[in-house]
Amino acid sequence: MPRTRFVSLGIHVPDRVVTNHDLTKWMETSDEWIQQRTGIKERHWVEGNVGASDLAFEAAKKALAKAGWEAKDVEAIVYATLSPDHNFPGDACFLQAKLGVPGIAALDIRNQCSGFIYGLSVADAWIRSGQFKRVMLVGAEVHSTGLDISTRGRDVSVIFGDGAGVALLEATEEEGMGVLSTHLHADGRYAKDLWTEAPASCMNPRLTHQMLEEGRQYPKMDGQKVFKNAIVRMPEVVREALTKNNLTTRDLKVLIPHQANLRITEMVQRSLELTDEQVFNNIQKYGNTTAASIPICLAEAIEARNVQRGDLVALAAFGAGFTWASALIRW
Repeated sequence: MPRTRFVSLGIHVPDRVVTNHDLTKWMETSDEWIQQRTGIKERHWVEGNVGASDLAFEAAKKALAKAGWEAKDVEAIVYATLSPDHNFPGDACFLQAKLGVPGIAALDIRNQCSGFIYGLSVADAWIRSGQFKRVMLVGAEVHSTGLDISTRGRDVSVIFGDGAGVALLEATEEEGMGVLSTHLHADGRYAKDLWTEAPASCMNPRLTHQMLEEGRQYPKMDGQKVFKNAIVRMPEVVREALTKNNLTTRDLKVLIPHQANLRITEMVQRSLELTDEQVFNNIQKYGNTTAASIPICLAEAIEARNVQRGDLVALAAFGAGFTWASALIRW
């Protein structure tokens, strides 16, 4: 049975850098307050009419160039996002059109911060089954145009950044290499603890002036519930992956945690008893880019941690839903 290997990674973030000091112009906050609670120093936000698929297109071009592929070599696109260009059709279709590859499969994944790993699980299943040999896996977000950039919304707005990461995946016959396993979980009882309420098809009308005035179109979060669940679920799902493959944390070259909050990843590291060299974080300069955070982090970690062929890499995420997931990869 074929396995799935990572061929290349490409990332792209907007040129515009928004520092914590910049945010103090729009809301009551401070660099100290933001760093103490999140570890974030700056994030990248789009300017003008730029959507997630535009960022994904730039990241895709970089990944294709690194792999030596042409767009026509891709047989399917799996695209994770919570901030698509439009409600429908899916962003994978918009990216497909930009790449100029009509006819190939194009699928959107809506699993928020866990989306990239959920997407990896789908792509891996396609490749293992023989349905496709080459898949483009995308995580892309534009949060900045949907945030309440005011004192009212600061608890959420200071966290999020825009960006995209693309992984090119292909089948390999090498035993024990590539994606070893993926592990997916959810608990919908917490769905309203991190969500955007409106517009919604379960409300008629879907959006009203009153809803807009009340800010119900902006993301809301119960930060304590997110934190308490994340610091349990992320280590748990990493251990699940290691146990499944008869491995331990000592075998890990590097863990790539979803970049939700530096305080969360510090607790995850402590729980798993990993060294600083075994964990990679870059939330300080990108903020939380949800589905894009893992590919962006992975791309930088490969270089920074000198990941070599045969090294063991773990991915872990926790996010809205609540959903959480992990993947284990023999590089």
